[in-house]
Amino acid sequence: MTAFADAMAVIVADPNLGVPAIYRPGGIGDGIAIRVVRSAPDEVVDAFGTSLLRPTDVLLVAASDVPEPAKGDVVLVGSETLTVLVAIRDPVGAAHRLLCAR
Repeated sequence: MTAFADAMAVIVADPNLGVPAIYRPGGIGDGIAIRVVRSAPDEVVDAFGTSLLRPTDVLLVAASDVPEPAKGDVVLVGSETLTVLVAIRDPVGAAHRLLCAR
């Protein structure tokens, strides 16, 4: 493991940052238990000349927990079901940023 992967493991394990989740590849099966760092930044989008505020969900996951995330995978966080729209791997390969839809 690299120093970055070690640091990522510490971040998701921290109870002040990480939360438990269930990751289901393809959205099916029992899934695997992981920890994620969740953020929900609002995004301003233009709709017919009007600015709308759209909520988003972004999950940071350790690449060691989810090596190959894909569009359509599902993450259960508490009572919410989030579907992966885009998975972005960080440059050092320690984590993925998952852009999700509710």
